[in-house]
Amino acid sequence: MSTMSVIEITRSGGPEVLQAAQRPIPKPRLGEVVINLAYAGINRPDVLQRSGSYNPPKGASDLPGLEGAGIISAVGAGVFQWKVGDEVCALLPGGGYAEYAATPATHCLPVPKGVSLKEAACLPETFFTVYSNIFQRGGLRTGEKFLVHGGSSGIGTTAIQMAHLFGARVFATAGSEKKCQVCKDLGAERVINYHHETFEDVLKVYGGVDMILDMVGGTYIQRNLKSLADDGRLVQIAFLEGAKVDLNLVQMMTRRLSITGSTLRPQNDLVKTRIAEELQKHIWPHLVTGRIAPIMDSEFSLAEAAKAHMRIETSEHIGKIVLKI
Repeated sequence: MSTMSVIEITRSGGPEVLQAAQRPIPKPRLGEVVINLAYAGINRPDVLQRSGSYNPPKGASDLPGLEGAGIISAVGAGVFQWKVGDEVCALLPGGGYAEYAATPATHCLPVPKGVSLKEAACLPETFFTVYSNIFQRGGLRTGEKFLVHGGSSGIGTTAIQMAHLFGARVFATAGSEKKCQVCKDLGAERVINYHHETFEDVLKVYGGVDMILDMVGGTYIQRNLKSLADDGRLVQIAFLEGAKVDLNLVQMMTRRLSITGSTLRPQNDLVKTRIAEELQKHIWPHLVTGRIAPIMDSEFSLAEAAKAHMRIETSEHIGKIVLKI
């Protein structure tokens, strides 16, 4: 067999532009492996790429899909840590909506014992993003107060668990009582239903928080700054409400606040390799014991990729959405 089933973005637009096609199975380049995917995770960047606002980096597959899990089917020159037949989950440069995907070998991680391939497919993009931003970039420490917006999303449920595991006091926002309860069950001390409460007013009672992980942007940015304690840090990872906003930055100076952020996909392979190493050392053992686990929402077949995108765009999901390849 030399070809595989894939889902292509035929043009910029809504979910209907995702269409089935056939393409050659990729061959591994130097330092790469090819994975016969069992499942692929669905993420917001996939939606942005489909809509034409998030182009793949140079050299990456134009197919959507940034994470997946399966069995290694081929290894390239210079790969010694993996062999054909190994079960892995992997951060992908693109190409996850397909039966096979190529990725640097150092961006693969073993499927944790007791974790299914379906669950493992939801780990890489989310765990790389959360760990690198709240610990490596944001420097979250034990005992600090931490707020994550969208607490019931894939990012949010992961951030709550990680921060709680390492001893932070966790706060979250969510849009329904059901979602709020999920956040509490995962370790959030206080969950704010943004339809009924204003998060900056609630957090004022607690003296503000030391760090905020935000994917909303827009009007939330100024409100986030008001919600930070002195010397607090705002870490921005997306802009669902928009990236442009008027800000009064005086309070940044007077209260020594910091704004930082990152996107994972454009970063170089070495940075991602180092994140993978940190995850395997500090997080993977807790996946084995069950202290951290991906929260699963729904499963769609590869042919139903458009329906999966409709699901994530409703924002009604709790946790991760997967494609069964």
